[in-house]
Amino acid sequence: MRVRLVLIFGILIVQLGLCQDQKIADSLLTVYQSNNKFTDTAKEGLLRDIAFNQNDADKKLLYANELINLAEKSNHIESLHSGYFLKGSALRLKGDLTEALTAYLTSLKYAQKLNDNEKIGEVFLAIGDVYSVNSNHANSVLYYNRAIRILRNEKDSLTLGTALLNAGDEYFNADRLDSALLYFQESGKIFDKQKSESGRAYNLGNVGLVYAKKGNNSLAESNITQSINAFERLGNLYPISVYLTYMSDIYMEKGDAASALNYAQRSLQLAQQHKLKEQISGANLKLSELFEQVGKPKESLQFFKSHITYRDSVNNIKSVQKIADLRTNYEVSQKQVEVDLLNQQKRNQRIVIFASIISAVLILILAVVLYRRYHFVKETNIIIEKEKSKSDNLLLNILPADTALELKDSGKVKVKKFESATVLFTDFEGFTKVAHSEEPERLVNSIDYYFKEFDKITSKFGIEKIKTIGDSYMCVGGLPVANSDHAINVVRAAKEMVEVTLKEINASDNLIQFKIRVGIHTGSVVAGIVGTKKWQYDIWGDTVNIASRMESNSESGRINLSETTYQEIKNEFPCEYRGMIEVKNRGSLGMYFLS
Repeated sequence: MRVRLVLIFGILIVQLGLCQDQKIADSLLTVYQSNNKFTDTAKEGLLRDIAFNQNDADKKLLYANELINLAEKSNHIESLHSGYFLKGSALRLKGDLTEALTAYLTSLKYAQKLNDNEKIGEVFLAIGDVYSVNSNHANSVLYYNRAIRILRNEKDSLTLGTALLNAGDEYFNADRLDSALLYFQESGKIFDKQKSESGRAYNLGNVGLVYAKKGNNSLAESNITQSINAFERLGNLYPISVYLTYMSDIYMEKGDAASALNYAQRSLQLAQQHKLKEQISGANLKLSELFEQVGKPKESLQFFKSHITYRDSVNNIKSVQKIADLRTNYEVSQKQVEVDLLNQQKRNQRIVIFASIISAVLILILAVVLYRRYHFVKETNIIIEKEKSKSDNLLLNILPADTALELKDSGKVKVKKFESATVLFTDFEGFTKVAHSEEPERLVNSIDYYFKEFDKITSKFGIEKIKTIGDSYMCVGGLPVANSDHAINVVRAAKEMVEVTLKEINASDNLIQFKIRVGIHTGSVVAGIVGTKKWQYDIWGDTVNIASRMESNSESGRINLSETTYQEIKNEFPCEYRGMIEVKNRGSLGMYFLS
């Protein structure tokens, strides 16, 4: 089972000092329901705290929607932000990732209206979690890094600790264990400094998961055991279910099957207690695997069936209940017929019996029709939901999240102007000559290799890839969300791109070794999408043309900067002034090589 612990629970500890407490939720609900004289502002505050402290996802969603409805009447922006944020958290717990992302993006819109960087950072963190659960590693890393950049400038260190914890977990799930440990070490220091026992518990558990994956079972067991004990002291049993499955793996590797089964059964009990669909399914799968390993195929099959059918269990129960209700009604009718028969004349008996038989047949026919209709509707809804999810995920992979949401809502995207952005172009040296002599398959495979490496680099530095044209790669920093360090991030990305092309390629890979020229310019751009077919997020403006000229006037393995970009990064990187160089259709432009 692939575990995403922090991604499942991360948002619940965004305010680590105010962890969920069902008792608080129940107390506040009693107060809310017993007094109808509260002001709207007071009601909004109560609903926000009730929804936050709810452990049950359905109830959390109920009170989040109630908060949204109340806040819309008063147009209270802060409560609308909180309502949609809590709605996103509830939907994510229920497994509805597309709707959760929609709610978070709406929350982001209100946070931006408030101009509150801390709230914006929290929403970026939540969006990163949704992308991670959806296995979209590039977007999850992008939004985690956006959250971390913003939160480093804010006072709430606990939220920054959570963002680092979640980013570390993403690297953990990508098997980049050393990177994950670095993030966990930084977040652990923050939780220690802030004396956050809950945050420290999450951190210990995640460090334990890393050691478990590295094969260091003693350190893994020590850290996970400390984490479980801490959560038990706090009375917060919610995250323990996932950690217990890892303890089960550790003891199975030790050959202690009894302890392994005990940990997996505890995991299932806790998941059932908190109605965690993914964890119930996962715990059943773990028990199935364990029983198979100890030679008990019957028990293994039983838990495997539970793993497969759990998600439909609620609907199945409703279906059985509906049929049972029909049967009960029929039996009640039969009893009434018997009573009536006792009071009727003998000549009416045949009529009553005949009527009862017709009623029974009609009820049976109705039951069959309803049962078949129920399954037809259920199967149709599953197909529709799958196709909707596919289209939504495809849209989110080709467009930035806020652009995708705007396109879904209105069917078009408004063009936006960014006063300061940094555009980067690359070009492979001698590509045209190589293209004439090499096989097309080898040529395309080589380009694909380099461009995939470039994609990883742009995701790492929060840079938006725009497009590739032949052997040219184009990206831009500073949008779709404006930031002040875009020029520095683009230069850092450019340096790593050059390093990629300088690495020697294994002969067995059958790839062409290319060298690149890089050009960078900073200025204003306009961004958006045009047309109605094959949407592509693109940028326009003189800045793009100058960046292209910087690339064409660069040299092999060098990064050529415009005067504007140089002024932005000169305090961070050493540069070599090249002088004023004549550029086609542009006159003379000052240029610099990055040293």
